[in-house]
Amino acid sequence: MKKKIVVALGRKALGDNLPEQKEAVRQTAKALADLIEDGNQLIITHSNGAQVGMIDSAIRDLSRKDSKYTVAPIAVCDAMSQGYIGYDLQNAIRAELVARGLYIPICTIITQTRVDAYDDAFFNPTKTIGQPMEKEQADVEVKKGHTMKETPAGFYKMVASPEPLEIVELDSIRALTEAGHIVIACGGGGIPVIEQNQHLKGASAVIEKDIAAAKLAKDLDADVFMILTNVDKVCLNYKKENETSLDELSVEDAKNQIEAGQFEEGTMLPKIQAAVSFSGAKEGRQTIISSLEKAASALHGKTGTVIRK
Repeated sequence: MKKKIVVALGRKALGDNLPEQKEAVRQTAKALADLIEDGNQLIITHSNGAQVGMIDSAIRDLSRKDSKYTVAPIAVCDAMSQGYIGYDLQNAIRAELVARGLYIPICTIITQTRVDAYDDAFFNPTKTIGQPMEKEQADVEVKKGHTMKETPAGFYKMVASPEPLEIVELDSIRALTEAGHIVIACGGGGIPVIEQNQHLKGASAVIEKDIAAAKLAKDLDADVFMILTNVDKVCLNYKKENETSLDELSVEDAKNQIEAGQFEEGTMLPKIQAAVSFSGAKEGRQTIISSLEKAASALHGKTGTVIRK
């Protein structure tokens, strides 16, 4: 049976720079084409942490060299990253599908995600952005109102990670999906925006992409939410002597393991939280967490971890 699948791609699927991305998306396209060739309807989301950081750092460096160039807000960097990642990704997928004799329209939607201006995350920025800076550069950023974090490598800009409330372009994504298009959307969790009267204003934030992808999957009433990462299965006691890989995990067990501190922040934790959000919202939904290379095998139950009620 044809399934509607929202796929969340991790950093490995894209690489960390332009040359890496060109090569990475070719391999990513093969894995996604396997799912499409099986007759599934895909809506694709992706990370953008490395790309946003690269764009932010490049524009900031340019502004220091020439004052006529202003620093770009994080929301603008998010939009730019969605555009160029989508460009590479949709072309790679198209080429792979054509090589298999499949002619399916594919497009990228520059997606905004509405957040709450009073979200507690804005009072406690936790996401690092860009390249490390010297103290002199960091002091300038502090004067501009940015939060900085000191590390052995240097000072990093910190931004908030608020909860996604609404995917602004949801109707467009749904319409294209129902028309049989492959849609790339909500890249990097979407461009965070705050609604002010009739205007949407970009926020200095980075939305957790797996959490936003889970919301997209819920809003589209997807059958399956696939989180493709760099491990074949979710593990308890990861990298310890008593490490245990999991074939299945109930939503309740997942919540218990989160409470027990089993999953690392910034890596597996947001993936499990996203799985709980999607699978826990409705009977019959399943989240599959597996590696990119084994996506098709995971969908057929041969590997990966399945999370459901």
